[in-house]
Amino acid sequence: MWKTLSAAIRSQGKIVINVASNGIASLLLPGGKTAHSTFCIPLKINEKCNCNVKQQDHRAQSLREANLIIWDEALMMHRHCFEAFDRTMRDIMRVVDEKNLKKPFGGKVVILGGDFRQILPVIKKATPLDIMKASVNSSNIWRSCKVLKLTRNMRLIGDVTVHSANEIRDFANWVLKIGNGDMVVDEDGQSIMDIPEELCIPPCDNPLQALVDFFYPDIINNIDNQRIFEEKAILAPTLDSVEQVNEYVLSLIEGEAKEYLSSDTPCKSDEDYDIQGVWCTT
Repeated sequence: MWKTLSAAIRSQGKIVINVASNGIASLLLPGGKTAHSTFCIPLKINEKCNCNVKQQDHRAQSLREANLIIWDEALMMHRHCFEAFDRTMRDIMRVVDEKNLKKPFGGKVVILGGDFRQILPVIKKATPLDIMKASVNSSNIWRSCKVLKLTRNMRLIGDVTVHSANEIRDFANWVLKIGNGDMVVDEDGQSIMDIPEELCIPPCDNPLQALVDFFYPDIINNIDNQRIFEEKAILAPTLDSVEQVNEYVLSLIEGEAKEYLSSDTPCKSDEDYDIQGVWCTT
């Protein structure tokens, strides 16, 4: 949907800025980058922060010229990030018109995409109430937002058989039932959920191999296909599980492995180092 909307606006000669709250989601957007990189949002955020964008910066000029800003996976960001961006946009846009100082996001059209049933802001040692207070719908900005809900499952409209459509519909309804909290719960608010057998890996000698074969059939012969890892992903509940899956998949691929180390300290501003969304060591 974001690709279609971006293409429609850009076909009119207008400017669309596509950002996402995380790097993986940004790769799926045309010309997408992370919100922190594009808007220079401070990593250590609080209720008084502003984005590191100055009036005279080329970045500020790009934001002034934009006709639409699409922010995907927005709901996983702390509300202070949106409030900092809001204050920054008001300051940037008041150069165009002083009235923009009182308009949300300086009068720019901003689309915040996401699902509250998915991941909300991650806060260390936070209670459910703390997480709710950190969500964007707890911000004053939310009063100016118009909520649009997607109600049609587009996967059912494609070229699928009646049997496949019924399976997709049943699975979608089952997931929505969990997300909406419609499961039977006990007095502690907990529920035992039965996962359909067709969604489980049957007992076997090597369940991890069965999982990889299911997601990436004949991975060795298809390793040169660049889209094989773009269209599918194996999700895991913990980083240890992610590491286990990664090591197993790498063990199946021939060739010498090369390890790239991440850094331990971020740059204060990507403006100073001419990089975007990249961590650098000190």
